[in-house]
Amino acid sequence: MPKAPVKRFRRLPDDEQSRVIEMAWEDRTPFEAIETLFGLAEPDVIEIMRHQLKPASFRLWRRRVTGRTTKHRALRSPDVQRGYCPTQYKR
Repeated sequence: MPKAPVKRFRRLPDDEQSRVIEMAWEDRTPFEAIETLFGLAEPDVIEIMRHQLKPASFRLWRRRVTGRTTKHRALRSPDVQRGYCPTQYKR
């Protein structure tokens, strides 16, 4: 049975579901931007990706995003401004 984040994700329209997954794959989109737009925190996005991707693809994605400075606002340089403006991403 899917967990609560996956159930919330499934209630989103198809185009927004695709956008969440696309933003999660993008290297320069922080998890905070996904949370701002869709109300899905980093652990929620991880659970959604675990459910939506094949196991090998999920492991590849996790290896890529774990500790990546561009995916976590707190680890970013203050010079990087992408992902701070909620209007940057079209719904």
